[in-house]
Amino acid sequence: MRLSNLIRTAIRGVLANRLRAALTMLGIVIGVASVIVMLALGNGARAAVDQNFRSLGSDEIFITERQVLEDGQYVPAGKILNYLDGLNITSAVSQVDWVAIAMGGPGRVRYGRNAVQLTFGGVTADGLRSMSAGGEVQPVDWPETKPLQPIDFLGEGRFFTPAEVLQGAEICMLGYQTALDLFEGDDPINETVWINRRPCTVIGVLAQLEPTDPSQRYMMRVNDSFYVPISFAVKNLFENEPTVQIEVHVKDPTQIDKTRLQIADYLHSRHEVEKDNNGNYKDDFDLTTRNDVLGAQLEAARTFSLLLAAMAVVSLVVGGIGIMNVMLVSVTERTREIGVRLSVGAQKGDIASQFLLEAALISAAGGVVGIVTGILMIPLAASLNQGIALLATNSIPLAFGVALLTGLGFGLYPAVRAAQLNPIDALRYE
Repeated sequence: MRLSNLIRTAIRGVLANRLRAALTMLGIVIGVASVIVMLALGNGARAAVDQNFRSLGSDEIFITERQVLEDGQYVPAGKILNYLDGLNITSAVSQVDWVAIAMGGPGRVRYGRNAVQLTFGGVTADGLRSMSAGGEVQPVDWPETKPLQPIDFLGEGRFFTPAEVLQGAEICMLGYQTALDLFEGDDPINETVWINRRPCTVIGVLAQLEPTDPSQRYMMRVNDSFYVPISFAVKNLFENEPTVQIEVHVKDPTQIDKTRLQIADYLHSRHEVEKDNNGNYKDDFDLTTRNDVLGAQLEAARTFSLLLAAMAVVSLVVGGIGIMNVMLVSVTERTREIGVRLSVGAQKGDIASQFLLEAALISAAGGVVGIVTGILMIPLAASLNQGIALLATNSIPLAFGVALLTGLGFGLYPAVRAAQLNPIDALRYE
């Protein structure tokens, strides 16, 4: 039997029961749509991880205070992570290139009759360098292909020197919007402002900045900033010694794990950390690298994709069973037709091919509808995944291929059963 005749016969067989064929396709439609959405969300999750942490260099180690929950409140697990902890890392660990230390707190900044309420930052002389390495903000309308240097974050004036930070100099840097709010367009350089009733001299103003992530540009107020030397903040702006965050940059990124262990040993010694009964240190700090963050994010994305994959598999299996059931019913209904065709010379292969082709047509139609449905569902899925879902071009043929294989796999048994019918028994069937 010619292929064209087989196709026409199979199409007529499917169209003879349109409603039944359509209902049979539902499982395939859901399964294929799930495959499309799953792949889009997986790609989106990986893109989100890359977007959020692309600037987190392979040479960075972040040190933060570990906290535990006691009586419904988070408290330090041991000694706080303080300014001196970060200040001495460079001399204690040979593989450390440079260190940025930062902390923050609420502040009221006043100049004349103008005042603003904000969160101030206490930073080291590498504050601009850290801002550039962090990659979370950039000057407004900065060309994407143009590399950023620390000096690009400076609008006017200058930043702190290492000597000024060590001395706790009474100086400060203003964010772009903070300067406008306090000075209303006048030149703020060398003017004295008051932060929590402490005077400091303005030595510079940051450039107008924006988040590198466009989705955050209407949520983050990156220009409402105010920076002082961290030693000035520790001495004058806190009643008790504040905890800090430490950003360590290593000389050789390939030695980051070794450097991480050396930093841990240094902090164990400074904080007098004890070991538990199993011989493990009861750390009161956390060391985080790029691989730690990426691993956690990708693992979450992988888990989400696996859940969608499981749903897709279940839907495809249900759809495949539906195809098998419908094809078995079709074989039973058309037993006399099969007997007639076999008795006039049709080959068993022709009978099997016809029913197998009918199953393939149903699954292919379900695949096409599923692909369209999946593409239309991507925006909805993206809203549940931080707004990121990317359709990969290879996911469409993949989803269609899965649908087709499902139809062929589950249609094989009914096709073989139809081909194995005895012509005489088939003709006698009522």
